[in-house]
Amino acid sequence: MELLLILIFILGYIAIAIEHVIKINKTAPALLIGALMWAIWALFDHHHIIEISEELNLELANISQILFFLMGAMTIVEMIDAHRGFKIITDKIATKNSQKLLWIVSILTFFLSAVLDNLTASIVMVSLLRKLVVDKNQRLYFSGMIIIAANAGGAWSPIGDVTTTMLWIGGQISSVNIMKTLFIPSIISMFIPLFYLGRKIKNEKIQMNDKILNQDKKIKGSLTILILGISALLFVPIFKTITHLPPYIGMLFGLSILWIVSELLHKDKPIEEKSQFSPLFALTKIDVPSILFFLGILLAIGTLQGTGVLGDLATWMDNSIGNQNIIVLSIGLLSAIVDNVPLVAATMKMYPLSQFPMDSNLWEFIAYAAGTGGSCLIIGSAAGVAVMGMEKIDFIWYFKKISWLALLGYFVGAIAYILLYPIFAVY
Repeated sequence: MELLLILIFILGYIAIAIEHVIKINKTAPALLIGALMWAIWALFDHHHIIEISEELNLELANISQILFFLMGAMTIVEMIDAHRGFKIITDKIATKNSQKLLWIVSILTFFLSAVLDNLTASIVMVSLLRKLVVDKNQRLYFSGMIIIAANAGGAWSPIGDVTTTMLWIGGQISSVNIMKTLFIPSIISMFIPLFYLGRKIKNEKIQMNDKILNQDKKIKGSLTILILGISALLFVPIFKTITHLPPYIGMLFGLSILWIVSELLHKDKPIEEKSQFSPLFALTKIDVPSILFFLGILLAIGTLQGTGVLGDLATWMDNSIGNQNIIVLSIGLLSAIVDNVPLVAATMKMYPLSQFPMDSNLWEFIAYAAGTGGSCLIIGSAAGVAVMGMEKIDFIWYFKKISWLALLGYFVGAIAYILLYPIFAVY
């Protein structure tokens, strides 16, 4: 049975990895293997169907925390975007100097992705670039740097990257400690490529598209929704620390406050005009396929954990490789090829909290590696895929011009973490 489960998982994983080739959204094979693997386990081990059903219910309860958290966060972000709240931030960028603009855009992306998520931050910043910079060739290097900055910024924040969020909700890391230990390695992994590209790009005047830049009209409540929305996201770790309740409760609490304020802001508008600012409309725009993808892939990994496959794999890796840092670095590089969500989910199942408690260096290093390793290839992260689609960036161009910089930043940041961990462990 175990071999059959592994075979189904591998085939499903291949289908997910080549979704652009087979033209089937990765959500479909993820849901298929998630349901099929549980069915096979139940059929082969029907004498323990009660225990398997209880295991499935427990697995779904744990997964639901992640899904509701993501749904709440996505809705808040969509509400901010509907009110053009992000435009308030991007409008503050006034420089036309290419080097200064690269630094500003990269640093802003880094911190935006820590508050929002790396996918949203990259979409916001590339949308800004398309309004600011006319020359497509100028935008390519900016876009490559946005991918690196977005992934680096998401790694050190409990709400910045899905994998870091998973570790936080799962109890592997705490919010304060992950920010304290990963901020320096993450910012180093961004600054290494930024220093090089900053020197490479000529200190020339950017050709701005002023007509497009000034097209968006102002919307009532933009600043209010922006401040309240970001505050709601930032409040989630505080809420968890105070109440010790799961993070999704804090996210839903913040969403409810934002929902009420939004309704009051537009209560006097006609229904047609009011609807586009409604949270109900925002809910229709959230990335539901991604949420279902997480559900399917996490269910599939749950069967591998329940049947002991992942435990055996962890033992084999420890005996064969031995060095924990090498194992984690390999996982990070693998995330540039395959999706980092199942990689981190599998790792969480492979190593129990009883062996590696909260805030151990294994979990912190995995958060860094899985978050930043995806930048090494343009298809290695949601941010990279989004930017690739928006700017039509060629895979080979990114590989030649950006990948080696991302890889260099990845390893330098990793070395920084390894060297700094003993210091952070003391304090």
